[in-house]
Amino acid sequence: MFSKIMVPVDLAHVDKLNRGLSVAADMSKHFDAPVVYVGVTSSAPGSLGHNPREYAARLKAFCEAQAREYGISAESYVVISHDPAVDMNRNLADAITETGCDLVVMATHVPRLGDHFMHSHGGQVATHTSASIFLVRG
Repeated sequence: MFSKIMVPVDLAHVDKLNRGLSVAADMSKHFDAPVVYVGVTSSAPGSLGHNPREYAARLKAFCEAQAREYGISAESYVVISHDPAVDMNRNLADAITETGCDLVVMATHVPRLGDHFMHSHGGQVATHTSASIFLVRG
């Protein structure tokens, strides 16, 4: 049913992604579909790397650890963005197309008041791509 699964990853908040990562791994095994862990970063130095190459190395190490832990096929994909906070939804939608993923598993939070006025990343991505989006709370 699904041939490739994308999982957006915020390396600064990996501790909040456990349920989503577990669901993605289970779906990967069920559909025998590889997982693409996608990270969006800027070219400016940050806490996750002094440059995009360092960030890519961190994402790759995370990807390899997930593949070992869950026994799945996985790859990492880095998106360099001028302003990740502003361009996140477009960057994720573009990454879906560029990687050929047909399912996206995203961790999400419980809706807050502001979410009634501005959609979450998952909601925005769902309206701008033909991929199926699976939002995982918690």
